[in-house]
Amino acid sequence: MKEEGKAEGSGAALFEDLDFPCEETSLFSDCSTPITRLKGNVTWERPQDICQSPALFPTNISLAHAKQGLLGDCWFLCACTFLIKNQQLLNKVLPPGQPQWGDSRYRGSFQFHFWQQGHWTEVTIDDRLPCINSALCFSRCHSPSAFWVALLEKAYAKFHGSYEQLWAGQVSEALVDLTGGLAEHWSLGDLGSEEGQQTEQDSGQMRRKKLDLNLLYAVKDDCALSCSTHSTPGGVSEVGQYHALIVMEWLDVKKVSGSEVRLLRIRNPWGRCCWGGDWIWSGAGWSSVDPVCTSDLQSRLAEGEFWLDEAEFLSHFDDITVGYPITEEGHLRSIYTGNLLTHHHQLAARWVKGHSAGGSRNSSSYSSNPKFWLKVCERGEVLVSLLQRRKQTNAEKYAQMPHDNSKNIKHQHYQAIALHMWKVEKKRFNLSRMLNKPPCASTHCHAYEREVVLHRQLEPGHYLVIPSTYQPGAEARFLIRVFSSSSTALSALKSSAPSLPLTTDGEWETSYFRGSWVEGSTAGGSRNFLSHWQNPCFPFTLNDEPALTSAVNVKIALHQSRPETDLHPIGFHIYKVPEGGSIQAIMKKEDPVASCIPHCYTQDVSLDCSLPPGFYTIVPSTYQPDCSANFTISLARRIHRKVVKSHERLGRSIQEVSHISVMQN
Repeated sequence: MKEEGKAEGSGAALFEDLDFPCEETSLFSDCSTPITRLKGNVTWERPQDICQSPALFPTNISLAHAKQGLLGDCWFLCACTFLIKNQQLLNKVLPPGQPQWGDSRYRGSFQFHFWQQGHWTEVTIDDRLPCINSALCFSRCHSPSAFWVALLEKAYAKFHGSYEQLWAGQVSEALVDLTGGLAEHWSLGDLGSEEGQQTEQDSGQMRRKKLDLNLLYAVKDDCALSCSTHSTPGGVSEVGQYHALIVMEWLDVKKVSGSEVRLLRIRNPWGRCCWGGDWIWSGAGWSSVDPVCTSDLQSRLAEGEFWLDEAEFLSHFDDITVGYPITEEGHLRSIYTGNLLTHHHQLAARWVKGHSAGGSRNSSSYSSNPKFWLKVCERGEVLVSLLQRRKQTNAEKYAQMPHDNSKNIKHQHYQAIALHMWKVEKKRFNLSRMLNKPPCASTHCHAYEREVVLHRQLEPGHYLVIPSTYQPGAEARFLIRVFSSSSTALSALKSSAPSLPLTTDGEWETSYFRGSWVEGSTAGGSRNFLSHWQNPCFPFTLNDEPALTSAVNVKIALHQSRPETDLHPIGFHIYKVPEGGSIQAIMKKEDPVASCIPHCYTQDVSLDCSLPPGFYTIVPSTYQPDCSANFTISLARRIHRKVVKSHERLGRSIQEVSHISVMQN
C-alpha cells in the first residue's frame, strides 16, 4: 500500500478538493432523505485503496453500465447509460486522455463538464469516494474495478451542492445537463376527465400525451428513452414509487403466427431484474416466437435487464422521457420527424418583479413579460424551449420532501412556466389587440418544470414569443432556445411595443360611472354566453364636433367592489354605436372595437386606447353569468391632442375565449 496522500511512483501530494471536502457537508444538505442514516459511517477512499487495478472503464463495455447504490439517483443513472451509447457525448462530459491510476502523471484529480444555462461548465474533483467498509456506498459500475460512474456521480453532486441533492430528480434534467440538448416528457397515464382534456386548437399537448411509439421510430436507435413509475405496477415485483428505468432497445419481432409483437429491452439501474411479466426468462410470451429468435433476444440480456412487450410497457409505466439524438456535428435530430435541426439560437433573460414579471394571460400585466422576435426565413420545423434556472436557496434542497409528497418537490424550486407565440404580419403592430387573439402556438399549460418545449412547423414570417410564469411578480432567470431545420433568427425586444399611441402631456377629462351586476338581471357574463347583452351599458361620445376628425386617446378602468379573497374574473368591451342605434342589437351582431380581456381575477383592469370620433358604449362583465357585484368605471379622455396616425388598421374580429391556465404538477 502506498503512503496516503502521495502519487504513485512520485513524492507529489495527491489533489484534495477543498471546495467539496470529504466531510458530511458534501454528503448531506438538510438531512431529510434516507441516506441520513449513513451519518458517521462513511469513509472516503481513493480507487486504488478499494481495488488492485482501478480504471475508468472496463475492457468489457457491457460492464460499464451504472449500478445504483444507496442514493436515490436512478434518474441521473438513466442519463449516464445514454452516454455509453454515444462516445462523442461521453468525451464531452469526461474528456479523454486524463491520467489514471498507474500513470506517472496521475495526481488524484479528474475533470468533468456539465451543460448549464447555455454553456459547458468544468467541474474538477478529487477521486476520494464515499465508502462503507471500504466499498462504494453510492453508484458504481457493474465491473468492480471501473470507476467512471462513481466519479461522474461525485462531480454531479458537487455541481448540485451535495450528494443528498441527487436523491430525487427528473431524467430530462440530467439528460440536458449531460448533453446540452433537449428532452421531452410524455405521460402514459390516464388523460383525465373530458374537461381536463380540452385544449386550445393550436396546442400540441394532447398529441404529446397520447404517445405512440411509432412517432419515435425514425430515431429509436439514437434517442434516449427512459420510463418511470410513480407506484408499483402489476408487472414489477419490487420496484417502489418514483423509479426510473432506461430503454436499451426496442424492435418488432415476428411471431410464429405471422403477426408481430413489439418488444422493449429495459435496464433497471438497481442492477437486478425486477420484472414478472410474460417475457421473463421462462415467460409465456416466448412460446409465440421462433426458438432461434428467442435464444438471440435472451442472449442480449445483461444483469438487471428484461424484455417486455409494448402493451405491458404502456400499461405498467406512468411516463417516459425522450432525449433528442445529437449528431457528431452537434446538431439535434427531431424526435417527431427525424429531421436535422441545423440552426440554433439562444438568449438569456429574466422575469423581474414590478418590471417584467407579468404573469399568465389571466393577468392584465401579461404584456409586460419579456418578448422575443423569432424570424422564420423559410418553412421548416421549429422547436422553442423555455429553460428556467432553479431557485437558489440555502436551506431547501431538491430532495427534502418525502416520497408521498414528491409531486410538490418541483414547486419549491421552479416557477410554473409556459410559452405562447403569435404570428405578426409586420413589426409595427398593436400589442394589446394582438394579445386578445389566440396564439398560433403555445405549450398550453403553465407547468412546474425546469424546461417546456414548443414544437411546430412554421411558415416564413415574424413571430412574437412570450415566456411567462403563472403568477405575476414571480422572479426567475431563464434561457430561450430555438432549434430549427430552416434558417431562423432570434432577438429580444429591447422595449415593449406600445399598445396604442399615448402621450402624458395635455389635459384629460375624467368621468365616472357606477353600476352593479345583479344575478338574474344584469349579470350577463362574457361574450361566450348569449346573455352577454344583459350587462350594464355606459354610453360616451368622442369629438362630437363635426370639425374634429382626429382620434382621441382614452383610458378606461374597471374596479370591482369585492374583497381580494373573493374576486370575480372581470373585463370589458367597447362597442361603436351608430347614432340612434340599439346597443343590444349591436352587441348581438357586431364585434367590439376594443376589449380588455381575458377576464382576470383582480380588483382592477384597465385599457389605454385610441378611438376615432363617434358614439361608443362600455360593457363591463364578469366571465361567468350571474356573478353579483358592484363596480366603478373611470373614463379619461384627452382633449386638444395632436393628430397621431394609428400604426395599424383594426384587425379581424375578436372572438373571446377563456384563458384560465391549468397548472400541471
